[in-house]
Amino acid sequence: MTTHLDILIIGGGISGLLTARELRLAGREVTILDKSKPGLESSWAGGGILLPIYPWRQAAAISELAVNSLKKYPALSQELLTATGIDPEWYDCGMLICQNPDHEQAIQWCEHYGIDYQPAAPSLTAPFTSHYDQALWLPEIAQARNPRLLKSLHAYLIQAGVQFLDTTEVRKISIANRQVEHIETADKSYSAQHLIISAGAWTTDLMQDLLPDWPVDLQIQPVRGQMLLFDATPSTLSYMVLGGDQYLIPRRDGKILAGSTVEQAGFNKITTAEAKQQLYQFATELLPTLKNYPVCHHWAGLRPGSPQGIPTIGQHPDIENLSINAGHFRNGLVMGPASAKLLADLILQRPTEIDPTPYSLTRATAP
Repeated sequence: MTTHLDILIIGGGISGLLTARELRLAGREVTILDKSKPGLESSWAGGGILLPIYPWRQAAAISELAVNSLKKYPALSQELLTATGIDPEWYDCGMLICQNPDHEQAIQWCEHYGIDYQPAAPSLTAPFTSHYDQALWLPEIAQARNPRLLKSLHAYLIQAGVQFLDTTEVRKISIANRQVEHIETADKSYSAQHLIISAGAWTTDLMQDLLPDWPVDLQIQPVRGQMLLFDATPSTLSYMVLGGDQYLIPRRDGKILAGSTVEQAGFNKITTAEAKQQLYQFATELLPTLKNYPVCHHWAGLRPGSPQGIPTIGQHPDIENLSINAGHFRNGLVMGPASAKLLADLILQRPTEIDPTPYSLTRATAP
């Protein structure tokens, strides 16, 4: 017997959850299927800075999604908190960027996107042992605490009537007449008006395994990142700091996250002593007072790496009721709300706030 669904989303990370929210707000019935539990992979493991690292060095397609999402986060966080009582800890603590050799490019980017910026005052740089090169202060840049955001979003969706199929793997997808006809798990068969694949670092492998006759060149691959958490006090640090390609993020309870590595390790999610030492050295050299606090957690996650870090968002070129929202690399939370809105707009045939062309699957498969 086949269970008939309206919209089925494969993948319960931040992209899948936010896409479910957008579609549910539009009145669609949504089911999320995940091989584990929602929000336990890259979305949980990230730092939660709501800005790409040096966005002026990255493709404009990333900035478009990121800045659009920045505008959505305050209201989204308040909506989730009000509905669930779980605080996503959206926190506009600001960010200090220690080295800006491309200072003019950074200023142009900030002015183009309406991001407030200031030269870093001595009071901001004083706590740190760093080589400063035209240090920049971005006072309005915020963060969200990934695990809390995901927990709140999950609870919100349950309240909204979204169905979750946890610890469930798809075994087969059947296509007929350019339509997804059946989605089969170990013990059930489903049909869906629309299928969305949002499986993070596993998206390419999943599509190659389940849709071998309908290839698309996604090039989404796992990229491991490791992080440390220091058990510091709330007075230790009150704003985010970017030094080179690594950063410190203070949480509201005082704990300070130090990240992160970028490693090609396949789907191996183990932590390593080498990475722990590297991150500890970076953190304690930048902020020496951290030597007074123990490391209380060390973890790793698998980012969905993609060419230039540009996600794929849109409908399959050959399968009419199949869409993708994946490949956000380090910026799943950063680009999440705008990515979800873009895909929902495309599926519902609404006008889009952002030009979908740079994210389309036809872009991904172009030679």
